[in-house]
Amino acid sequence: MEADFYKLSGSTLTVDDAVKQLDVSPDRIVKSLVFKDEDNNPLLAIVPGDKQVDEDKLSAACDKEVSMAKAREVEEFTGYKIGEVPPVDHNLSTFVDSKIVEFDTVIAGGGSTHTLVELSPRDIIETTEAEIVDLT
Repeated sequence: MEADFYKLSGSTLTVDDAVKQLDVSPDRIVKSLVFKDEDNNPLLAIVPGDKQVDEDKLSAACDKEVSMAKAREVEEFTGYKIGEVPPVDHNLSTFVDSKIVEFDTVIAGGGSTHTLVELSPRDIIETTEAEIVDLT
């Protein structure tokens, strides 16, 4: 998998931070958001930075009710804090919003609040064995 890492001086904790640091459109940034299902199994939803996850759509995609993981659960499930979670390097069931597949590359959290990674949505999908669904 090819990936370019950006080590930045400022925080990239939010999409707005990342947009300002890299001077890119918010839809090129993707958020890796951790949820848990009704059985407390973690899962990852990857959506464009300018969109929100529709929990009903995510629930339908995994056939279980879901809720956003709390900060401590995110770290427990992934080893990363909120705002640092990369779209790869985990063993979570992953759901990718169909809108990000339109891009050749997207920019995501790179494992710290000062690092971003640019990679292909296809590589994310292949590496994580993600399902492509409408999540927004």
